[in-house]
Amino acid sequence: MLIMETIAKIRRLYYVEHQGAKTIARTLKLSKNTVKKIIRGDHTVSRYDNKTQRHRILRPYIESLTEKLTQDRDEAKRRRRTAKKLFLELQEQGYPGSYDAVHAFVLDWRQQHHVALPRAFIPLSFEPGEAFQFDWSTEEVELAGVLTRLKVAHIRLCYSRYFLLVAYPNEQLEMVLDAHNQAFPFLGGYCRKGIYDNMKTVVLTVGVGKERDYHPRFKRMCCHHLFEPIACTPAAGWEKGQVENQVSTGRRNFFSPLIKVEDWDALNALLKQRCEAWAQVTPHPIYKEKTVAQVHQEE
Repeated sequence: MLIMETIAKIRRLYYVEHQGAKTIARTLKLSKNTVKKIIRGDHTVSRYDNKTQRHRILRPYIESLTEKLTQDRDEAKRRRRTAKKLFLELQEQGYPGSYDAVHAFVLDWRQQHHVALPRAFIPLSFEPGEAFQFDWSTEEVELAGVLTRLKVAHIRLCYSRYFLLVAYPNEQLEMVLDAHNQAFPFLGGYCRKGIYDNMKTVVLTVGVGKERDYHPRFKRMCCHHLFEPIACTPAAGWEKGQVENQVSTGRRNFFSPLIKVEDWDALNALLKQRCEAWAQVTPHPIYKEKTVAQVHQEE
């Protein structure tokens, strides 16, 4: 069975990188028929889950793999073998299974034995269409004559700084998914990556390094829209500093003085209008001779 992350990789390689099924199968060590089935069926999730067959093909090699992992645990980080290297060594021993099974076993083993994985860092400069950042803020408006505290989703393109604000009653998963559905048409398309903090509605388990166990519905949304979710390191807000700064900027410019509207539709229509107007007159912080809207058109 293919895990959802592998299905997402297949879809991104095919639809974003424009690689053929044969190339994808060779890269991911999968059969061409499996890759074609995912592409033609437009699958975003695997329907079959048989837990009794866990590590069925890998089982005869688990002792050897565990021995290798134990040896590496006492080595310096630079000399520890990657999951890919261990997979290739098992293949030399006759292992006929997939890389995904080996990777999952290695990750579980290292987490159980508290072996730190190499830390990954999110770049602070971005190419056009490379990434967007997502965050929440808490704001106050007068809604139908009542002072109301609400949540605002911030979705911001990292290259052009173009963004959208969408207001909701809370931060539930349904609101997260809807915010993306509202933002992508407004932004004009999708990026290759989405950068998030460790929202409890989305992240079920925080693993080592950038490893995260995301909510299945969130993973399906990412797979459908063909972008890779990237989680910030806990307590490292600078990794999505653009949207962090936008929270205070948006509060001062969009929610002051107090907004007075009759309903949610009117509020979000007003926020959309203000986002568009802001981009038209605000100089881009890097390309200062251009406005954010002009750089967004290029992106």
